[in-house]
Amino acid sequence: MDMMHTLQPAPLLDVRDVTLQYKTKAHLVTATYRVNFQVFKSDRYVLLGPSGCGKSTLLKAIGGYLNPTEGEIRLKDKLVCRPGPDRMMVFQEFDQLLPWKTVKENVMFPLLSSGKLKGKAAEEKAMQYIEKVKLDKFANHHPHMLSGGMKQRVAIARGMAMEPDVLLMDEPYAALDALTRRKMQDELLQLWDETHFTVLFVTHSIPEAIKCGSRILLLSPHPGQVKAELASVPRDELDPKAAKELENEIHHMLFSDEVEDKEVQHV
Repeated sequence: MDMMHTLQPAPLLDVRDVTLQYKTKAHLVTATYRVNFQVFKSDRYVLLGPSGCGKSTLLKAIGGYLNPTEGEIRLKDKLVCRPGPDRMMVFQEFDQLLPWKTVKENVMFPLLSSGKLKGKAAEEKAMQYIEKVKLDKFANHHPHMLSGGMKQRVAIARGMAMEPDVLLMDEPYAALDALTRRKMQDELLQLWDETHFTVLFVTHSIPEAIKCGSRILLLSPHPGQVKAELASVPRDELDPKAAKELENEIHHMLFSDEVEDKEVQHV
């Protein structure tokens, strides 16, 4: 027996041969076709692909809002068939907060409504994560008093306060200006350094995927199929030339004609 052999840890999230379809008035649309991937605890896993490749639809299915036409999605080896507090979603829209509630009340809301915490305990947990996103001075402000970037930080705090198994982020910074977007990416990574939460992040931006992801799944144009997985993406180790070369390589893999389920190592 090889005592040095180490077993692969069980995946936190397992997406198996998932095909997603939905009906329009005129057509049956196939959003994704037999997509496979696994997310492990503390992954920063990115779904990267062009608009219309089904990555947001896939995220909704993982959230439990859509059922696969084919295949299955498992979280901690339990079949995902409905939404639950073990998966919290952050959208790109700024109006995802309840406008009549303050920042603190917005972050407390899912804690209270789910019954996870009550009263003072919910308030303390909310403030813990509001402080993590550096908005404690704005805890009693309403959403209309905040910038777009601040609203997104509240949404992230709200999701993380539930301490879900996986935080689902659907192009959360797409509507922000370039400077704010980079700042938010940096803050997300700083927050990850503190807590090592598991995040599944959707984007169509190659530079954002490289910056935010520890692993990246490349999806083909419509319908979304797996083209490749970058199994190890270096963080803060790429000089500008190397980063540009990696961007070009990813771009080539995304838009080449072949769909091939292969793994690419970058170390």
